[in-house]
Amino acid sequence: MNNMRLRNSTLFNAAVFRSILVPSPPFGFVTIHAPAAPFFEVEDENAASRCVIQDKDLLRKSQSERGTGLYVLDLIQRCALVPDYNLYSKLLKECTRLGMVEQGRIIHAHLIDSHFLDDHLVLRNTIINMYAKCGCLDDARRLFDEMPTKDMVTWTALITGYSQNDRPRDALLLFPQMLRLGFQPNHFTLSSLLKASGLEHCLDPGTQIHAFCLKYGYQSNIYVGSALVDMYTRCGHMDAALLVFDGMSTKTEVPWNALISGHARKGEGEHALRLFWKMQRENFQPTHFTYSSVFSACASIGALEQGKWVHAHMIKSGLKLIAFIGNTLLDMYAKSGCIDDAKRVFDRLVKPDVVSWNTMLTGYAQHGLGRETINRFEQMLRIGIEPNEISFLCVLTACSHSGLLDEGLYYFELMKKYMVEPDVPHYVTVVDLFGRVGLLDRAERFIREMPIEPTAAVWGALLGACRMHKNIELGVYAAERAFELDPHDSGSRMLLSNIYACAGRWNDVAKVRKLMKESGVKKQPACSWVEIENAVHLFVANDETHPQIKDIHRKWEEISEKIKEIGYVPDPSHVLLFVDQQEREEKLQYHSEKLALAFALLNTPAGAPIRIKKNIRVCGDCHSAIKFVSKVLDREIIVRDTNRFHRFQDGSCSCGDYW
Repeated sequence: MNNMRLRNSTLFNAAVFRSILVPSPPFGFVTIHAPAAPFFEVEDENAASRCVIQDKDLLRKSQSERGTGLYVLDLIQRCALVPDYNLYSKLLKECTRLGMVEQGRIIHAHLIDSHFLDDHLVLRNTIINMYAKCGCLDDARRLFDEMPTKDMVTWTALITGYSQNDRPRDALLLFPQMLRLGFQPNHFTLSSLLKASGLEHCLDPGTQIHAFCLKYGYQSNIYVGSALVDMYTRCGHMDAALLVFDGMSTKTEVPWNALISGHARKGEGEHALRLFWKMQRENFQPTHFTYSSVFSACASIGALEQGKWVHAHMIKSGLKLIAFIGNTLLDMYAKSGCIDDAKRVFDRLVKPDVVSWNTMLTGYAQHGLGRETINRFEQMLRIGIEPNEISFLCVLTACSHSGLLDEGLYYFELMKKYMVEPDVPHYVTVVDLFGRVGLLDRAERFIREMPIEPTAAVWGALLGACRMHKNIELGVYAAERAFELDPHDSGSRMLLSNIYACAGRWNDVAKVRKLMKESGVKKQPACSWVEIENAVHLFVANDETHPQIKDIHRKWEEISEKIKEIGYVPDPSHVLLFVDQQEREEKLQYHSEKLALAFALLNTPAGAPIRIKKNIRVCGDCHSAIKFVSKVLDREIIVRDTNRFHRFQDGSCSCGDYW
């Protein structure tokens, strides 16, 4: 050692370089450098060879096929490198950091053969953590079960692995076992268990773990507090989440994001937006996760103007449009009726993934753009994006909404090629595809030949088609099947009632309504709403509550006269009540869509697009009337109902009167 020379010795400092310097007679020395260390080498005057290995070369492959698979392990086997705990720990942590699990397996096997793992708890924990972080949970569990002794790090590593890799139930099952053996959870353990409870949407274990947080004094820990907020929001208990949130003495963006995303998931967009503004007032910076949740919130309530403002805010903040935030942004534009803006966002994504493609396909399908959906789907296949069950559902829906029967059946068969198993929604869409084109017998035969049991939704699709094509006999049969499978669904009963009403069978209508009342099944009231200057205005049929209702009625009466002059004829068959013709026509004029439209015309500048949302299928007469309004007033009017978008322009609708 006295004859050893250090080149660039003035740069050498153990605290800076963290080198591993190991004597390796008779071949000299091996020096392993940290990434930040400048180049230097260690050599022996009498050495036949010398070697310098930096961190980037730690996982370098063997130089010969007969090697172990890793060059460093080959050096150890040739006695050119004396192994120690620090070296193995460094190798395993590098595998974890880079997700190189196969190299990790090689190191694990080497450690077993060398007996270096015997009674070395810390190294075993490092291997469990590597397997867990790389998603190889069965390997992690196998080693866990083989370990003669365990500590809290062992249990926490496996619990965290399960909770981070969508196996929350396994994480929760470990907790009572751990307690029985006398281990006391730390804040990392509790945070992972709370995450598992949230993923399971299971409140009981979550509240029990909350009690343990209080027992062990972790209630004020920032990680535990954030996990508690997230757990309660995922379980739908927003009040409990808010209580924990308000009790946190120290906050980061994480609990804010958890609370905002919780409201977004529940469709409480206004709450999410209020929290977003409050978060900024309290000087917390929104992250990608914040913006993603807020865009989802805006999409759920159709708050386009506020969504645009948040988009501008994100651009100003300098955050990049990465895939997952881009997906929620284009979804927000698509669900707000701005399919062109959604397309622009999609085209700007750096690396669109399958979720990006599915979101774009969904947007096209909801806008009734069947051919465009098919073209995008084919483009997706050409560039090598593997379609999943959602991709096929999008293209099937688009074909159904556009009457593309042959194309729809082709893509349904194509699912087999990509090993995608059809699920209930796919079968529902194919039934709808047959039904919309009037092939009711084929639709019924398809249901009978399904390899799975038909659900209420499947029979409901056939029932909807029977209503469209006025087939009472088959409609009654489909309704009975739907009632048996889901006695609490009001949709099927209302469809049957409407079929009877269209046929003038008012006694049967009364029987269905009576049965609904006796069963406690309530009809969802129809309503329409419109956003003006960041405020949402909601209307129901024959609404008398809005402050501007008199002006709204006068405005619609004025418009009604204009559109009648160019050919609009009210269709009272869409008033499904047992009243005389005159009363039907009067009721027809004050449907919620028409009131929302009249209000928008009163409160928006001339020429501005109007966007209306409705919670059920748009009325046929309203559809006809709005077409005439778009022509008379030269306005673009976009109506979103439960099925799709209708884009009215110059007297026609994007659906081509096929919906």
